[in-house]
Amino acid sequence: MKRKIYKLALSLYLVICLVALFLDVRFCWLRQRPFEGVDDAERAIVAAARSQIGKTVLYDSAYVKLDYPMGDLPLKSGVCTDVVVRALRDALGMDLQQRVHQDMWAAFLLYPKPMRWGLKLLPDSNIDHRRVPNLERFFKRKGFALPVSINPADYLPGDVVACRIAGTLPHIMIVSDTKTARGVPLIIHNIGGGAREEAQLFSYDITGHYRLTRKGWQNPFGNGVVLIGGACVLGMLVWLVKWRKQRFPMGAYANFGEPCERRV
Repeated sequence: MKRKIYKLALSLYLVICLVALFLDVRFCWLRQRPFEGVDDAERAIVAAARSQIGKTVLYDSAYVKLDYPMGDLPLKSGVCTDVVVRALRDALGMDLQQRVHQDMWAAFLLYPKPMRWGLKLLPDSNIDHRRVPNLERFFKRKGFALPVSINPADYLPGDVVACRIAGTLPHIMIVSDTKTARGVPLIIHNIGGGAREEAQLFSYDITGHYRLTRKGWQNPFGNGVVLIGGACVLGMLVWLVKWRKQRFPMGAYANFGEPCERRV
């Protein structure tokens, strides 16, 4: 009976691995290729972000059911991620809602799942692309990440910058083509009260720097690779346990240490 249960569990696990590997190939390797860029893409991103100033006047983080793909809130409201999502849609035709959702299906196990988000068992196209940690993971997986620095010259117009406010609150913003008198780029974001352009680039702890128009290495690893790797590790552990039992059977040294005449 135990053998049948073991074989059934193993078969089910292998099926899950195959399905996950199929999703890897379907969504991660074949469809999720890095954006190759267009002429003046950086300026287009900045212009698309700046066009939201005066139109997005509210900060609203409520969960909203969206159309899919190309779903969006009314333009008058949103959060910091909505500024990025709308700018990339208008400037590059990149729908982060769809691309993040597809990549999460391919690599759900590799995306963050903070406890404050509740029990999360499947990707959700209504909210996943509106969460900063998910965008950070997506941009990094797609090869858009650049080193974080404190040199203003490293941040070009159209770059996306992720940070933490007060060390814990995730935030994201777009680098502007306007600079301060000291040469520090302004940023366009929605930190409360709507989209605005401000000199706040180094006001927060920067945790991510991304350039959406660069060609980078794409991370192809997803759920399938993780599950198959887990199966290999589990199989090796089972083999080690069996090998140990065969090499050192129970009771082999039960009489060790007794007087010779008693053992004889």
